[in-house]
Amino acid sequence: MCNPESLHPYKNKQDQFDRRYLEMAKTWAQNSYCKRRKVGALIVKDKMIISDGYNGTPQGFENICEDENNNTKTYVLHAEANAITKVAKSNNSSDGATLYVTTSPCIECSKLIIQAGIKRVVFCDKYRITEGLDLLKRANIEIVHIEF
Repeated sequence: MCNPESLHPYKNKQDQFDRRYLEMAKTWAQNSYCKRRKVGALIVKDKMIISDGYNGTPQGFENICEDENNNTKTYVLHAEANAITKVAKSNNSSDGATLYVTTSPCIECSKLIIQAGIKRVVFCDKYRITEGLDLLKRANIEIVHIEF
């Protein structure tokens, strides 16, 4: 998991911003009711956070992400999907923005990232399935993996 304790030294100003926004995404992930994995996401444009999200159930559903066998329920939304749909309901545009997410995106979230016009994805924990990252690379989206 991301460790915000090890944020130094910074390579440059962008690295400093990337690490700080990832630290904020990690904090935001703590809002999740999911037990198996808590994921947080921020969408940043022109150094302003324009949206945020964490993994969880849709609005109006019980805040229980896992079934009785500790498997994630199929309707749980990922942090990226929550952040992207939230910005879609606002007056903001994610076109050209950066997505900060604590875990690398899955294939479904990567499709949403591409369609949302997000140009950069920064993450700290690499998910075992990398097809989402492969799709982002194919779409020429800048990917930054920062290990804390």
